[in-house]
Amino acid sequence: MVGDASRDGDFALVRLRIDGERIVDADADGLVAPLAGLSLLEAAAVPGETLAVDALANALGPVFRAAPAPGRVAVAMSGGVDSAVALLRAGSGAVGVTLRLWIDPAAPDAARACCSPEAVIAARQTCHSLGLPHVTLDRREEFRRAVVGPFVRGYARGETPNPCSRCNGGFRFAELLAFARRAGAARLATGHYARIASHRGRLLLARALDEDKDQSYMLARLDPRRLGRIWFPLGESTKPDVRREAASRGLAAAARPESQEACFLGGDDYRRFLERQGLRPEPGSLLDEHGQRVGSHSGHWRFTPGQRRGLGLTAAAPLYALSTDARTNTVVVGPRESLARRRISVRGRLFVPVSEAEVKLRYRGPALRTGVRASERGFRLELREQSFGVAPGQTAVVYEDGVVVGSGLVASSEAA
Repeated sequence: MVGDASRDGDFALVRLRIDGERIVDADADGLVAPLAGLSLLEAAAVPGETLAVDALANALGPVFRAAPAPGRVAVAMSGGVDSAVALLRAGSGAVGVTLRLWIDPAAPDAARACCSPEAVIAARQTCHSLGLPHVTLDRREEFRRAVVGPFVRGYARGETPNPCSRCNGGFRFAELLAFARRAGAARLATGHYARIASHRGRLLLARALDEDKDQSYMLARLDPRRLGRIWFPLGESTKPDVRREAASRGLAAAARPESQEACFLGGDDYRRFLERQGLRPEPGSLLDEHGQRVGSHSGHWRFTPGQRRGLGLTAAAPLYALSTDARTNTVVVGPRESLARRRISVRGRLFVPVSEAEVKLRYRGPALRTGVRASERGFRLELREQSFGVAPGQTAVVYEDGVVVGSGLVASSEAA
């Protein structure tokens, strides 16, 4: 295997000859120890000059494997404090893994993303500072096809997709669990704030103790059948406790800032990103609720139900985007009360039968009481109170006693 790395005009190259799970010969300068005779697992724990270790990681990633070992835990590492403490709690048998994912090269702040080259280096340094192995998996193109492409196409169709839900609930955990098997680890740990609970006779995702940091909404599309191999070490912790624990162990991640939510945007506005991805400005009409033209816009995909900014209209009362139509490139506007919705159709699944529950329609949105009825392609919600700005493509997560009992994507909504 050959791995290379370059940065600021410098270049490093590593050549390995591997037999099974062991390195039999190596050409690798800049590392603190020779690699010949080491297992792939042992080699992944060898530190050295940053560029040399980058090259070694690129050589090891595609072929990394290890025999199963009792107590070994694969830990998903983002370079931040949460995954660092998850690593601490996983113990001396942990092996860190970081997915390098695609980030828009034109993004203004790509270095802060949880999957950037800088984040990969920070994650690796955390592992190596504890004497633990770290593996980097390059999944940039796979991520672009599985997450970024659907995000762009969703907006083109007039939807409001949630890429983090798609990534965490599907792509990311599929890749990480597959790695855990190759690494001989019985479990995968992550730094997410969530819990796993036994509910109605099966394992289901549940809210974290720290309600302000709870990430069960973003994880809700996880197949419950995978939960037996997943561990959330921070589920019973608060963020301040996690930072204190990292600081007490002298980890640099203790002071690291939060990463961006939609990592591939790299801190940019999603509209500018969509334009770079091929959604062209195209003049269209702003219509009132009666179909009368009241203004113009430069692309339906720039608007989502509930949006007020950017309409460019002056009226006696505030106006909001009510809906968009991709076919006609029109946006319907109206007063806030016209955003109210009570009935919502969701494409997805219920994990257990439920008739009364709570639903969240946004990550930071409130949990609303709702009736629930199974349908052919998912379920229907009858909200006990109005929700404003419900948009097709949004993630709907159904909770019963703090446990995720269903999830899916909003297909349509209507007033009572």
